[in-house]
Amino acid sequence: MKNINNGDELLKFLEALSNPHRLKIIAVLSEEKQYVSQLARDLGISRPLLYLHLQKLEEVGLIASYMEISENGKAMKFYELIPFQLDINEQMIKSVVLTLTFKNKKEKGE
Repeated sequence: MKNINNGDELLKFLEALSNPHRLKIIAVLSEEKQYVSQLARDLGISRPLLYLHLQKLEEVGLIASYMEISENGKAMKFYELIPFQLDINEQMIKSVVLTLTFKNKKEKGE
């Protein structure tokens, strides 16, 4: 279960969920684990684009990856969803807002 402990974590979590491709990935992985090639085919996107979205989801702890060796000896990278529940309400926001760090756009390279 994912716990959000501060404002920055909340923003990263919400940012990870703010893309339709990533929401589709979560929906597919909620049914069963998938290996990268099959997941790319199911979603109709390229593997490089898929990897960018998977990386974002993995960074915030929504998914996990691991390698398996198929019967023919091929290494296959699988992804699975880490169950989560996020209850957002005014009290939760009030409790984490004081922990937000505001970064200057120049610091972030924007």
